[in-house]
Amino acid sequence: MKRILLLLFFCLVFLYNSNVALADAAAAAVIDEKTGRVLYATNEMAELPMASTTKVMTAMLAIENCNLDETVTASGNAYGVPGTSIYLDKGETLSLHDMLYGLMLASGNDAAVAIAEHVGGSVDGFCEMMNARAAEIGCRHTHYVTPHGLPADNHYTTALELAMIAREAMRLPFFREVVSTQRAVIPWQNHDYDRILNNKNKLLSTFPGALGVKTGYTKAAGRCLVFAAERDGMTLIGSVLNCPDWFDQSAALLEQTFQQYHLYTALEAGEIVYRLPVKNGTQDGVNLITAQALSAPLADGESAEISFRWPQAQPGGFSAGAVLGSATLMVNGEPLCSVSLIASEGVAERSFRYGIERTLENWQFLGN
Repeated sequence: MKRILLLLFFCLVFLYNSNVALADAAAAAVIDEKTGRVLYATNEMAELPMASTTKVMTAMLAIENCNLDETVTASGNAYGVPGTSIYLDKGETLSLHDMLYGLMLASGNDAAVAIAEHVGGSVDGFCEMMNARAAEIGCRHTHYVTPHGLPADNHYTTALELAMIAREAMRLPFFREVVSTQRAVIPWQNHDYDRILNNKNKLLSTFPGALGVKTGYTKAAGRCLVFAAERDGMTLIGSVLNCPDWFDQSAALLEQTFQQYHLYTALEAGEIVYRLPVKNGTQDGVNLITAQALSAPLADGESAEISFRWPQAQPGGFSAGAVLGSATLMVNGEPLCSVSLIASEGVAERSFRYGIERTLENWQFLGN
């Protein structure tokens, strides 16, 4: 009896410790990078200030709209912006490449304003771009007033939408490179030495597989963190808002989610799934193959089915790689992700000349 009670005690302690680290955040969310599936959420749609995690959107817009070698000049508006800074002088210039490192590693509020004015013509113009881009991603509870996240009325997001924005940004190779960098060196005009930038995200050095993304803190917003990590082919992206123990809780969320989900691959990339009939073509059929792997995170005990779509037959006159169908992974009866089914080879349309040539070939064969 004592052994049973002791076992129950340790089980309760384990359950408590596995969830206590998740209890302090005002809001949190974890999603799968590949599919966008929500794997963990608590108060995920609460509209909250997000401090410097705002800069995820700032960096993404700059990369999407400009060349990295463009010269960015710090105006009087950028000079002396309060809070974290890379200490830009008025009129100082840096390449956008270097300015983005200053933005994301040192969390330079002055860099944020300089980038905003460069990309959008003005801070207000850039914030309009930020809100438009958020809407494109599907964020309905996010609104930007600044490019840096210092306290401002009507500047907010949600834990889930912040993760969605980070997922979009992580598709950009340079963004991914910057936010995973722990230390960088960029020029410092009128100084005999360069700026040394150290990433404030401790997960990069403490959590195996961490990829970034951005820290943020103001008294109004509390400690906020956007984080990402990869393990066993699965990349998770998440956020915590107003979370005192931000790094430990984010690590606990990542570990818990990696333990609960595994990457399930239903179809490999390039796998043949069907022989599609071809009408009026130079051959009678073509193999449909997957354009990429059909995979998604599944929890233990979850099952998935594949739903296929393709025409009854495809007219000739298409090239190799033409999209002729789709395969969708269904989990709990709901579509989770899809891949295109493409032609393994091209099939030309059957012409009158082709018909004559085939007839002559068959006649010669019969004649022999």
